[in-house]
Amino acid sequence: MAAVVEVEVGGGAAAERELDEVDMSDLSPEEQWRVEHARMHAKHRGHEAMHAEMVLILIATLVVAQLLLVQWKQRHPRSYNMVTLFQMWVVPLYFTVKLHWWRFLVIWIFFSAVTAFVTFRATRKPLVQTTPRLVYKWFLLIYKISYATGIVGYMAVMFTLFGLNLLFKIKPEDAMDFGISLLFYGLYYGVLERDFAEMCADYMASTIGFYSESGMPTKHLSDSVCAVCGQQIFVDVSEEGIIENTYRLSCNHVFHEFCIRGWCIVGKKQTCPYCKEKVDLKRMFSNPWERPHVMYGQLLDWLRYLVAWQPVIIGLVQGINYILGLE
Repeated sequence: MAAVVEVEVGGGAAAERELDEVDMSDLSPEEQWRVEHARMHAKHRGHEAMHAEMVLILIATLVVAQLLLVQWKQRHPRSYNMVTLFQMWVVPLYFTVKLHWWRFLVIWIFFSAVTAFVTFRATRKPLVQTTPRLVYKWFLLIYKISYATGIVGYMAVMFTLFGLNLLFKIKPEDAMDFGISLLFYGLYYGVLERDFAEMCADYMASTIGFYSESGMPTKHLSDSVCAVCGQQIFVDVSEEGIIENTYRLSCNHVFHEFCIRGWCIVGKKQTCPYCKEKVDLKRMFSNPWERPHVMYGQLLDWLRYLVAWQPVIIGLVQGINYILGLE
């Protein structure tokens, strides 16, 4: 490898020819990576002006694309959310098939099949009384699994950075791959389920009839009926339920605790399903360990841009570079 380093430092066309003549079969994976790295530097040496132009194109495209996306989201939120959801669902599938990530493909197919069934149930008219609870249970389950998976992945990455993987005799590259994979699974499915949950929550709420886009309820809410699922409330607010409790919002409307949690967290609804008053999440989450779920949801909203639109923007930048003859 000393010869390779000397060649890389030397530079010039002769250095590039010598690198091309290196026998890769006798090198370790790390040495092969170093040779490929040296080849790349030798190939692009002397192209500093072109590289600076490509960086400017990248920055300008990112700024313009961000402005356009913000305007699109503000003016036409429905179409923006639908297109974003479609890209979130399809773009990783392309890379999965291309890179032969069969494990991810199996999980993706299972998630898509169950989510398609749940979404189908949520969009039927008339709405079956058990459908809202089925929808919230499924998406809340995926929410908890994705949250836990992301936390485990993050811890694995941090343990690897601090060298704690050596205590278990695990190679750094294996530990890092494990952590990043779990982090990706948790973040991706966390973002995807939130978008599907919001779509189902909007459709079910309008179908049940207690909610309308104008903000005016379309029928009267009885004190013994939950406005989310439309079913009877049998446990008083002051009583301790066996399966779930009953929760009263600041507007005095009463709901099944499981339903209103799903409405606020999974469906990203911060208002009362009946009167549209803003929900006080701090009062709802008396347990401090539950409050990070809200911050996690905000993180997923930010990551949606990276997952859905970043590959499109990068592809656009590459197209511009190709048209301008920049390689």
